[in-house]
Amino acid sequence: MSEMIHLSSAVRQNLLSLQSTADLMSKTQNRLATGLKVNSALDNPNSFFTASSLNNRASDLSGLLDDMGQNVQTLKAADEGIQSITKLVEAAKGKANQALQSSSTADRRKFASEYNDLLGQIEDLAKDAGYSGKNLLGGGTANDLSVVFNEDGTSKLSVSAVNYTDTSSALGLSDLTVGTAGTVATTETALMAGKEGTTDKLEIKVGGVLKGTLDYGSDASASDIVAGINAISGITATTDGTNVSITSEDGQISIDDTVTTSSDLGTIASTDFTAGSFDTDTSIDTSIKSLTAALSTLRSQASTFGTNMTVVENRQNFTTKLVNTLEEGAGKLILADSNKEGANLLALQTRQQLSSTSLSFASQADQNVLRLFG
Repeated sequence: MSEMIHLSSAVRQNLLSLQSTADLMSKTQNRLATGLKVNSALDNPNSFFTASSLNNRASDLSGLLDDMGQNVQTLKAADEGIQSITKLVEAAKGKANQALQSSSTADRRKFASEYNDLLGQIEDLAKDAGYSGKNLLGGGTANDLSVVFNEDGTSKLSVSAVNYTDTSSALGLSDLTVGTAGTVATTETALMAGKEGTTDKLEIKVGGVLKGTLDYGSDASASDIVAGINAISGITATTDGTNVSITSEDGQISIDDTVTTSSDLGTIASTDFTAGSFDTDTSIDTSIKSLTAALSTLRSQASTFGTNMTVVENRQNFTTKLVNTLEEGAGKLILADSNKEGANLLALQTRQQLSSTSLSFASQADQNVLRLFG
């Protein structure tokens, strides 16, 4: 049986005070080291679990913030794409207006070819307007955007993609038929072989309509005839001294002499003429109307994407502030006040010193008994 050591009341009281102070110092030092006044559920169950819930929600929302930021970039890429496409459509409209102001079919066909090039650039630009695997100008449900705003997914924004990779579908802008000139190919020999006397003439028709009549003349040469044909408005004739090419931008062209004999030139007609979409004012006006409608569509879609971007950015800012509010609320429940805890530690150290001194005094009182036996 072990023997018990009996302490005087004064010593025991001072010892208990020292133990209590040491325990408080340990807790205070832990708070200063961790920065938390509630480190576990044992410290304060209500504060600990409430703070954990707030921090968990803040963490979930922080994850959504990253997605919102990426979705904003996707919307920006689409908006920048639309702005660039709008400029290209305006350029195409400029080409149509240039064609309308020109009376040259050849120039109009050049403008039609440049118009088609611009439509190709629009489609290529739309294909390149994606961001991180999403292209709101590429069409298809796979490119639709869904922006989630809260942790359970009940608050979200859906953005539907449009398809500008095919200008004919969403914008109503189809490639134009550039057109092909009607061309007659013959030789100087064949051209002059049809001459029958001084009264024979050469007729040039375009689209079945007589455009000009040339008198062969008694001393007209092949080069004279070619020059005469070339002087007719809307017709181009060239020769290299052997072969003759006669071209009309306005329709199928044919040549024939007026005197019919066994050595008659015979009708020579082109078969390669194709009318162009910009050949007539009416067709150009139709294209300009389509371009105006396309610009209206683009501006409306740009407004829609702009509204969507504003919504996402607002929710992004709100979520950032909400995360800060949640973390601040959790901190008020579990974070330690370093200034207060530092002051507490200093006070406890002072108390510990005083308790040690008091214990020493109490021990000295007991030691005085020994002096009786000295």
